[in-house]
Amino acid sequence: MQKDLQHRKFGIRDSIAYAAGDLGCNMSFALKGTMAIFWTQFMKMDLWYALLLIVVQVWDAINDPLIGSIIDADRRNYKRNKFLTYIWAGSIGLIVGGACCFLPFPNAAPWAKAIIFIAGYVIWDAFYTVANVPYGSLLSLISNDVKDRASLSAWRSIGSIFGNMLPMVILPFIIYDKDNNLIGERVFIAALIMGALGFLCFQFMIKNTVIRVDTNVEVGEEAPKFNVFKAFGNFIKNRPAVGATIAAMGMFIGMQGATTAVTVIFQSYFKNVQISGIVQLFAMIPIVVFTPLARKAVAKFGKKELATFGSIVSMIAGLGLFIIIPNNTGLDLIIYIICQLFFSLGLGIYSTVSWAMMGDAIDYNEWKFGTREEGTVYSLHSFFRKLAQGIGPSLILVVMVAFGYVGANEGNQVWEVAVNMRYLVAATFMFSAILQFIGLGVVYNLDKKTLAQMNKDLGRDSEEEKATV
Repeated sequence: MQKDLQHRKFGIRDSIAYAAGDLGCNMSFALKGTMAIFWTQFMKMDLWYALLLIVVQVWDAINDPLIGSIIDADRRNYKRNKFLTYIWAGSIGLIVGGACCFLPFPNAAPWAKAIIFIAGYVIWDAFYTVANVPYGSLLSLISNDVKDRASLSAWRSIGSIFGNMLPMVILPFIIYDKDNNLIGERVFIAALIMGALGFLCFQFMIKNTVIRVDTNVEVGEEAPKFNVFKAFGNFIKNRPAVGATIAAMGMFIGMQGATTAVTVIFQSYFKNVQISGIVQLFAMIPIVVFTPLARKAVAKFGKKELATFGSIVSMIAGLGLFIIIPNNTGLDLIIYIICQLFFSLGLGIYSTVSWAMMGDAIDYNEWKFGTREEGTVYSLHSFFRKLAQGIGPSLILVVMVAFGYVGANEGNQVWEVAVNMRYLVAATFMFSAILQFIGLGVVYNLDKKTLAQMNKDLGRDSEEEKATV
């Protein structure tokens, strides 16, 4: 049974609290971009790291859907809400979970390094999933209003931005020496500090979050038996969920897959790794500018329409990244920054509504199959995102090695390799934008008109009606 509960009116407090949740997630997750450099340059693992990263994705394959199905099947009554309870438990483990991935033992035997990596990743990923899967599911439970969901999604993007700013801008000045080489021990300490900050962010979110959509089975009702295989089948048939997942995989292949190559081009091509964070921060300006406009833009144009336009902008910027001038790295840096700015504009348009699109996909599951299955839908979405986050960097690292990258050389790759990395970054971002367009423009089928019909059938106000209020 589902109904709207009587609680305080939705407002900025809800949006800020939800943003704090993604800030907490990213305090732990953002350092994952440093993992490849840590394990190839500091721990000297090279291709071993790529192979091990693929191995731990098997854990992801079990971990995400398992946690999601456990949450959906959990019928116990909690003091506040089962989703918030799971988030609280996950946030405890994340205090040290992230640091487990950066235990600094560069002189250990290869087999010992492999155990350290796998054990650390498994511990971190387990706690991250316990916190992140129910956090993503919360968006569809905080409010039924499509504009409220757009606001939550936009503010989640803000939380993500600020969660990335700390490692992106500050850490390069701390964890690299004057020769652009990584100092592994400092990464470990930074991970501990960020884990503690993430815990505080989660506690703020939990305290200020109100669940307005009741999906609990009331006393006297027969609880439907949960079937994980049926839920997975529903997910595959859920076009909005699949489309949003394809787009998210594209986004993370670009963001995570190119991270190591981006670091290398700033080390050995632009010869200044410290400014890499500042350049990436500058590229986030369009996301910050668009976020306050997201709510009104969604009401006027629709989420699918906006996100698809954003993917087209990113594809155009991706083409521009292939304009490379190796004999004038100063001018090349300007071209790189401009193209990154427009790529981020397209990405920002999509990212500010991406989570609201997943909230609509959960509603679509209820519309088409009669069950919501928040945890399972979101956890499978999260699984494929993580697959892109893991497989993408692994494959890119294999390509980097094929193009001459040597981890032992650290920040002193030969010039030909540096140029190859510049082309590889352009190709990765272009592939990312194309995959986003396929997911959003071709597969995702909840355009503005269809979304209004779905909301009407589910007994909710349409997007157009909300826009006139």
